[in-house]
Amino acid sequence: MRTSLPRLLSLLAMFAMLVSPAANLHAQSLNVSSLRTTSSDVERDNPRVLQIVEKAEQHYKLGELNLKDRNVDAARAEFDKAVDSVLESGMDVRSNPRLQTYYLELVERVYRMEVAMPSAPVQNSGQQPAQFVAASTGATANDVVPVVQQPGFLREQKFEPSPLDELSRLELTPEEKRVTTDDVAQLEQAKSAVDFGFNSNSLIQGFLNYYQGRGRATMETGLRRSGRYMSMARRIFREEGVPEDIAWLGQVESAWRPTAYSWAAASGLWQFIPATGARYGLRQNAWLDERNSFEKATRASARYLKFLANRYRGNWELAIGAYNTGEGNIDRAISRAGVADFWRVYPYIAQETRNYVPNILATILIAKNPAKYGFHNVRPDAPLAFDVVNVPSATSLQLIATATDTSVDYIRSLNPELRRDITPRGESYNLRVPPGRGKSFVAVLKRIPAERRESAKVISVAPGETFQTIAARTGTSVAQLQMWNGGVDLSGGGKIVVPAGSVRSVAMVRPRGNVGSSLISVRARAGETLAQLAARHNVGADEVARLNALAPDAALSANQEVRVPSKSPVGGASTAPTRRRR
Repeated sequence: MRTSLPRLLSLLAMFAMLVSPAANLHAQSLNVSSLRTTSSDVERDNPRVLQIVEKAEQHYKLGELNLKDRNVDAARAEFDKAVDSVLESGMDVRSNPRLQTYYLELVERVYRMEVAMPSAPVQNSGQQPAQFVAASTGATANDVVPVVQQPGFLREQKFEPSPLDELSRLELTPEEKRVTTDDVAQLEQAKSAVDFGFNSNSLIQGFLNYYQGRGRATMETGLRRSGRYMSMARRIFREEGVPEDIAWLGQVESAWRPTAYSWAAASGLWQFIPATGARYGLRQNAWLDERNSFEKATRASARYLKFLANRYRGNWELAIGAYNTGEGNIDRAISRAGVADFWRVYPYIAQETRNYVPNILATILIAKNPAKYGFHNVRPDAPLAFDVVNVPSATSLQLIATATDTSVDYIRSLNPELRRDITPRGESYNLRVPPGRGKSFVAVLKRIPAERRESAKVISVAPGETFQTIAARTGTSVAQLQMWNGGVDLSGGGKIVVPAGSVRSVAMVRPRGNVGSSLISVRARAGETLAQLAARHNVGADEVARLNALAPDAALSANQEVRVPSKSPVGGASTAPTRRRR
């Protein structure tokens, strides 16, 4: 990790969650030892706590020294090491009041230092003027437009609680633990369909029972959301030599939410903590956190799992366990058990990991054959669809959203690794935009004169509007509009560029009457998401999201009106061979 800001964004949430019952920490994180809360245990741990605090303080002081020397990157690295030395100490932070208090104070101090740090300078190596390239829509090197930089980058990432925090506290009921001889026989038969070997155990059946009962909603949500990412995850796992079925680990880790965030700073689909994310090449700085990315984080996860499997000679149960609790903890458990077998080391690992492995194995079995376990009507979301456009340094997401006729929230849902409403400063960036919008996006931005790039605005034009009517409602001249939008056909509507400084009103004048035969308005059900509404009407979630300027996962209120295509999904991949799908 290069900066502590990603974890510190959720500082207040961390305070609240730290005092809750023990939560699970991702793979590379804590060795959470259960039942270590008695006063004698705390007293016994005090010498170890002193060692942890001393090590963390050494890194913190080195960070201060580097900051005084204006070595910002080195300072951030040391501050991160200070925090990570507590998280990776092998102790449960919350089981020892002294360590918990120190950890919270340390995070607060690092946060204050981080806020005071100067921003990284803009890189300028004499390159060509910034240019947009529609990477997935056949753009060429001639598709060059000036960079447009606008304010609007102060809003930071939004996060959602990691499901691991809740799952770590899960206790199976006696009824769920009840396993019959027939259950065992069916489990043996079902596991033959999985693409890696594992040993049967009654706990796997226990989690199968859980998901068929009180955990049904959790499973249904995961099966539905998996459609957005599973084809991408399977492809990457296959390329990295990891069994494709293990990609279902993402359902337990994050419920397929790229912005899932745990109390201990584990983040993204695959819940990397900062140190391990950096170890596997995931950049984390003031502009982006690639732990929240789609492809890069998935590849990092596959590579980490492959490393663990090699460490345990192809034993994927141990590899999955180590992904949750860390290889050091599994190594110690193997040493105590005297054999490298998950169910033999089971008594020597943390309770969270005891649940984690059978939970994932049960999830895989259900995902392989949902109908067998009573999940008959779960329709997976459509795979993510988008175009990729290479944009220059520090491009405003608000400008991109306006130019692609969508919202900043939707652009961010396609690019969850971005920490602010602006692309990284000092580098060009491959940005995902709504499917089928890449070429038009490039075309619009090419109209912005280089000398006016700081004062231009993109607006929508209704079919039938003229330069005269647009000039009247924007307060600019017809000559200016024609100069900036030469050759643009306004008959079908679209986007044009206007000088922002003189804009009086940019409200688009829509013709009265029905919106047309291609769109209809429907009402949402209580608790429904945009993606669920789209599935109910057999239309594409991404296109419905774009039409309504909402993210596909946006929760809708009862009877909320939503526009959807009335005939067929708009923007489907079948009619756009250059469109990338993930």
